[in-house]
Amino acid sequence: AASDPEAARRRAERRAERVTAGATELEQRLADLLRTGLAGAEQAGYGLWEETAARMVDAQAPGLASRVRELGAIPSSGPGWPVRLLEECALLHLLDRGWLGRERLPDGLAATVRSRVGLPTSADGPPVRDHWLVLAQYDTADARLTTRRVWLYGAESDRTALLLSYGAAGRAPELTLPVGAELDAEISAYPGPGRQRAALGRRFAPPESARTRPPGVTTSQAAVRYGAALRDDPWLDSVPVALERVVPVPDGDGWQLADADGDTALPLAWAGGNHPGLWRLVALAGGAPVTVFGECGHRGFTPLTAWPAGPGPAVPLC
Repeated sequence: AASDPEAARRRAERRAERVTAGATELEQRLADLLRTGLAGAEQAGYGLWEETAARMVDAQAPGLASRVRELGAIPSSGPGWPVRLLEECALLHLLDRGWLGRERLPDGLAATVRSRVGLPTSADGPPVRDHWLVLAQYDTADARLTTRRVWLYGAESDRTALLLSYGAAGRAPELTLPVGAELDAEISAYPGPGRQRAALGRRFAPPESARTRPPGVTTSQAAVRYGAALRDDPWLDSVPVALERVVPVPDGDGWQLADADGDTALPLAWAGGNHPGLWRLVALAGGAPVTVFGECGHRGFTPLTAWPAGPGPAVPLC
């Protein structure tokens, strides 16, 4: 049956009203938390946050619910947790205020707020055909869902795209692309700043071994790129970046990627030195510069894939 635009508009309005009610309630709960003190969050345990998250689910704001659940894990995350909790509460407050004042926001920022709150969107960009290099693929999971992230780079369009696919808890998503392969296909972008999230469309050939690598930048340029992206999306955890000619070196209790031709470096987001991907990266480099693709954010740089200095295939690190 043909869709009814008027019925769709009414449904959207009703959902917006519920989200507004949820955001207003969440603002009050954040104010109560700060009024009574952050120490109360540690004493209350995770139940307080789970109940608040359930209220956001009832308000049809899954994005708010997800961020509230993340708050519940902070009080048990080790030394310095009050600072981290206050920072995340501030970002959540900013998202609440953005939704409540969305009519006054620029179109791009308003679209970001709607996406962060959890309103559904669809890929509305024109299909872009390219030879897409599969940069990385990794899964994250919680009690409800398994999320697969696949990063692509278009050699001709010079753009990076993110494919998301989902599976029920304990089950892997269906979409699987070999890291380091090249895919002749079309993708369509979702709305939002940078338009990095995309939907995979028609495929014109099966994946084949790639003959190219992503162009890289220095560590200082990567930090500047993340800072610029925050202007359009203050809730952005990281941006995709390929670092060129970097060397993994120890840094106290952790590691960092240092520019081979400069005096700057980025700390690795991996805590300690027990991540198996770290030792694959160190072994691949052997003290020589390598190309590393990953995600650069406020927690540091998370390596996902690396290429040796000379000829050789991509090495997944996650």
